[in-house]
Amino acid sequence: MEIEPAYFEERKEKARKTYAAQQALFCPYFDSQVVLNSDGFHHLQFSARRERSKQEQLLKFRLLPLALQVIHKSGTLQEYRKTLAPVGKKSPRDGSVPMKEVQYWGFVAIAGTGNPVRIRVIIRRVGDGNITFWSVMPDVKIKDGRQKLFSANIEDKE
Repeated sequence: MEIEPAYFEERKEKARKTYAAQQALFCPYFDSQVVLNSDGFHHLQFSARRERSKQEQLLKFRLLPLALQVIHKSGTLQEYRKTLAPVGKKSPRDGSVPMKEVQYWGFVAIAGTGNPVRIRVIIRRVGDGNITFWSVMPDVKIKDGRQKLFSANIEDKE
């Protein structure tokens, strides 16, 4: 499906304004601020140094306001991971990349009104730096543009 460039740019700019409206959000889980820096917004558009598809970027832009709500309300952690990862640019001298401890926290929530969606919000910290927003994504696969969420009779299987 071809996405009209003007539509894409409009959605990207709207997401950028939403993101830039706040430099940080208080998160009850951390009992501190989660920083909204340029790395987080960049990660919505790129992964592993490659640009995400326009469709995937639009999805992340659309989920961004919900992610900010989740950060502001989250008091319970669903996922945690700690890893050693290359951070920064290659050294011009020997081409090595410095390694740092990176922590990731995942918060899963059902967000939105009307047609709520289950999303996963990823927060990260590199070394002993700031706790920052990293990403947002649907928590389950979306089929035909919709996620299946149950509002009643959750115990009944289809």
